[in-house]
Amino acid sequence: MDKPVSVVLVGLGGYGEVYLSAILDEPRGEACRIVAAVDPEPLRCSRLAELESRGVPIHPSMEPLAHLPPAELVVISSPIHHHCEQTCLALSWGSNVLCEKPAAATVQEVDRMIETAELTGRWVAIGYQWSFSRVIQELKGDIRSGVFGRPLRLRSLCLWPRDASYYGRNDWAGRIRDDQGRWVLDSPLNNAMAHDLHNMLYVLGDQFDTAAEPAEVVAETYRANDIENFDTAAVRVRTTAGVEILFFGSHAVAENADPVFRYEFSGATVEYAGHPTAIVARLADGSCREYPSPNSESQCTKLFDCLAAVRRRGPIACGLRTARPHLVCVNGVQDSLPEPRPFPATMVERRLVDPAPPATPAKQEGASHPLTCAEGLPNVLRACYERGVLPSESGVPWARPGRTVDLRGYACFPGGRKQ
Repeated sequence: MDKPVSVVLVGLGGYGEVYLSAILDEPRGEACRIVAAVDPEPLRCSRLAELESRGVPIHPSMEPLAHLPPAELVVISSPIHHHCEQTCLALSWGSNVLCEKPAAATVQEVDRMIETAELTGRWVAIGYQWSFSRVIQELKGDIRSGVFGRPLRLRSLCLWPRDASYYGRNDWAGRIRDDQGRWVLDSPLNNAMAHDLHNMLYVLGDQFDTAAEPAEVVAETYRANDIENFDTAAVRVRTTAGVEILFFGSHAVAENADPVFRYEFSGATVEYAGHPTAIVARLADGSCREYPSPNSESQCTKLFDCLAAVRRRGPIACGLRTARPHLVCVNGVQDSLPEPRPFPATMVERRLVDPAPPATPAKQEGASHPLTCAEGLPNVLRACYERGVLPSESGVPWARPGRTVDLRGYACFPGGRKQ
């Protein structure tokens, strides 16, 4: 039997606690041994006492780890603008890395991470859990083998309310840059809903561990909240193979609608109506194929796959090069419309809502929190999703498109070209 993989956890609050709970609670967690943890505010972690009872040292930064034997796997769940620096540091010590999504804030940071990984001979996995899902792997396998014919258009819709506690939970939520001037680019597209755009690119990849390359993007970004970046996006991407990808999502809504998608092919339509329903493929010959909801699997399959990969040195379903096309799109969206458009004041309303359910990233205890939303927006986005058009193409008076951005050879944000 293999000895447990040595693991360092960077970030114990937020999503970091999901990883920690998986290690502590799931039988598969015995495959690893936590040798250290890093968090400047560890008291935010509700399972801190269990870590301390195991004698796990907790450091405020990664620097003290430089003088210790390198862990075999470093799991990074820190804010977006720390991903590049912390990943490169762990690689330089000789560790492999599982970094939460998105890979970083900018494409040049991801390219630096790729270069460091290649120089050190280590690997980096990016935590898009659907990419590690057995369900998505089966669906992608059928797409790759031509079961559905040629891909034509993929679209996805997600409505997730996020109240004032979500944007006030830290000093970088909704920011374009942090106080030190580092790019953050926090938005639904680059954080809570990043999975949905990434998955459309991922299932079109021609290999197990690749994603489709984007050729161009045009975006409409809006905000109702008092934040720097957008809380609502409608995006059209065209891949280098000519496939159209449409994404619609917003946090500035009062009703919750989990991610749904419709993937159209020359010989089939694949639809997902949200968890717990199955993904259903309806083929042109009248037959159907069903795949279980990808959310029926553990969020931390990615973690246990990475623990196995440390031992077998096998392929990783989603590495840096696989995650890069998503980030190219995100950077292109910011270039398409550098300043998000505020919704008309007549649309914006504020209401008190109950605290978010514990399963959501906006978890808060106690009293209700104010939610800022755009009246009528869910109906607009649903109609656009059904018709396959952007709001500006649907006759909505407040909607305006950004410019079309060429993403071929995109290498540096902003602007796409290295200075």
